[in-house]
Amino acid sequence: MSLAWYKKKWVIVLLHVAAWVLLFSLPYLLRPSINEGRPAGQRPEPALLHVRYAVNNLVYVCFFYLNALWLIPRFIYKRKYKQWAAIILASYIIILFITWLNSLLLNLQGPKFNLSGHILFNFFFFLFFLAGSTAYRMIKDRARADRIGREKENENLKTELSLLRSQASPHFMFNVLNNMVALARKKSDLLEPSLLKFSSLMRYMLYEADEEKVPLEKEIEYLQSYIDLQQQRFGKNVQVTVDLQKPNTNYEIEPMLLIPFVENAFKHGTGLIEGAMIKIQLSVEDKKLNFYVQNKYDPSSTEVKDKTSGIGLANVKRRLNLLYGNRHSLLIAQKDNWFTVSLQLN
Repeated sequence: MSLAWYKKKWVIVLLHVAAWVLLFSLPYLLRPSINEGRPAGQRPEPALLHVRYAVNNLVYVCFFYLNALWLIPRFIYKRKYKQWAAIILASYIIILFITWLNSLLLNLQGPKFNLSGHILFNFFFFLFFLAGSTAYRMIKDRARADRIGREKENENLKTELSLLRSQASPHFMFNVLNNMVALARKKSDLLEPSLLKFSSLMRYMLYEADEEKVPLEKEIEYLQSYIDLQQQRFGKNVQVTVDLQKPNTNYEIEPMLLIPFVENAFKHGTGLIEGAMIKIQLSVEDKKLNFYVQNKYDPSSTEVKDKTSGIGLANVKRRLNLLYGNRHSLLIAQKDNWFTVSLQLN
């Protein structure tokens, strides 16, 4: 995968050069005449002042990168603070000597060399570059650590989502195949159309459910086919009310995200339940998906759960948290022998 343009080495080098040029141009921008304020007899050649200024700046730039790229990783990160402080002090003394020698060679010291002024001026300049290089390294490493952390988190999320989706498919197939077995035992005429619907569902699962997103219209067709299979199985024993409204806009959704709620309704809302009833509604308004599933249940039932029981809802809750975060609302309630799921997706 190609790097973003701002991460390329030549761009980074160019940005650093531009930053140094801007920083060292400030004195000229703020004071156009380099000899302004000097007595007439103590005004050296401007060219010599430019050379001294450039050499001194180069020394500090070298110190900046020495501390940022070598001293901090080698000593600070390894908790060798005394060695780091000793090298920093030595660097300051070396910089004092180089800047003094630079002025001496260019005859810019004047009749009297002010040692205390030289030390004090360079001390504050040195502190500025020390603080700047340390902050630069810390911020750079923190940004790199955050980037690596995000990349690891994204990879973990992809892996976890793949695992969750791989769990959803066998769970769905397990339930539908059980339906086929029940129809075969009854020698029902509905077996053949059921197999055709099942084959269309398999095509969806094999060729489209591996995509990150699928058209919402396809997901609705998938839900409708599943509901039709279940209605064929239960017939008049379960009253099923379905209102799946296809949106006019081409929205996309994570595949097989809604089916666990419908599976759960048929799993726990059928059987020895008086007046078994299931209601399923789906609509899209103002870019918000509203999904509603409700089924009657028997609170006194002591149902023995199989190994796949609970995979669906636990799975979809985790997927919703991973994919949509605070952009979704999921409410699950049990009241008056009704089990209700209300889901909203932005």
